[in-house]
Amino acid sequence: MTARRQHLAERRRSLGYSQERLAGEVGVDRTTVGRWERGETGPQPIIRERLRSVLKVTAEELDTLIPVSPEEECLSLTAAAAAPGPDLMGELDDMRRREMLRLMSIASVAVALPAEAAAFGSRRAPLDLDSHAAMNAHLWQVFAMSRSKRQVYPIVRDQLATLTSHLADPQPGRDRQRLLALTADLYQLAGEVCFDGNRYTDAACCYTLAATAARESDAADLWACALTRQAYVSMYDQKPAQASEILTAADTVARNGDPLLTTRQWVASVQAQAQASLGDSGACDRALDTASTVLDLTASAHPGGWLRFDGSRIAEESGTCYLATGRDAQAETVLTQALSEEISPRRRGSLLADLAMLGVRRHDTRQILHYATAAIDLAEQTESSGYVGRKLAILGTQVLPLRGERQITLLADRIARLPAT
Repeated sequence: MTARRQHLAERRRSLGYSQERLAGEVGVDRTTVGRWERGETGPQPIIRERLRSVLKVTAEELDTLIPVSPEEECLSLTAAAAAPGPDLMGELDDMRRREMLRLMSIASVAVALPAEAAAFGSRRAPLDLDSHAAMNAHLWQVFAMSRSKRQVYPIVRDQLATLTSHLADPQPGRDRQRLLALTADLYQLAGEVCFDGNRYTDAACCYTLAATAARESDAADLWACALTRQAYVSMYDQKPAQASEILTAADTVARNGDPLLTTRQWVASVQAQAQASLGDSGACDRALDTASTVLDLTASAHPGGWLRFDGSRIAEESGTCYLATGRDAQAETVLTQALSEEISPRRRGSLLADLAMLGVRRHDTRQILHYATAAIDLAEQTESSGYVGRKLAILGTQVLPLRGERQITLLADRIARLPAT
């Protein structure tokens, strides 16, 4: 441990915080605090301000305790550019939404036209595809690191406008094909931002455009991933049969993709969720077996943010499926195992909500309060309850019979106050 990181540990102890308590205050895992203090990594830019407040230090003093790396500084600047004010995605006004839909309309026309016909825009400077690819990858990284996903929306929108403007210009065949792939990539990210804000219709439109662009670019894995995200919309609309049909198509497309990518395994993991919702535990288990082959891909490729499925997700995906099919003992085992790993706040919140649901089934008030309270804390900290909030909303209806207990009543009230972004 470097001297500066020793000072971080000393500051924590001087305030009476254990690593676990400090982790709880800033919304990370205890092991993450340990890694900060060992000098292995630094806090994500989005939570440095919260850490500064908890440690009662100035921004300059925090930079001394935990120096900001050049990469983290770059991410911090991008996140700042993406957050002009409180009214971003959750409270998106009609003007901004119309702007996004207009952009999608133009892009859909540009994607559909053959390369030689795409000349309704003004010719621009030479296209630097490598820079745009790097920007896309960077935005996915910022999205993954941001506790509040809606913060990424404005800068994603600006990048989409840039790519769309290039689509409106004639491009050489190979350049146009790659440009279409970059468009498919970024519209999937735009869909993720919308989906996290519970804007399912907007997310579905983004995923549909992404699938069309990926198909036109002959990018099978991108196409399959866009279809898989489209299936998620059907799942959250409580249409698992429709989702299963979309996923069957996604699997067919993925078979023409790169065997080193985890596309087919991700498709299978979502298919397992759809089959679990349909009550078919046999089909669910067969899909989970296929998803688990991700563990055999020792030399898997990493295309970027649009495909993030890896072996670390198998336990939580399996636990959610076991919960849905009534196999509570198996669900608790794998969910608890997944919870012990270092994962993102959103994934952690989902696991906590699932474990709280197990408590509902057992009428175990202590288990409900323990896990649900932690999940609500995470939902509030992210300033967007979208991903975790959907599970908590279901939990809120399930605890209604227990509202005679004061703590459960308070818990249900906290769930009801979560923003419906």
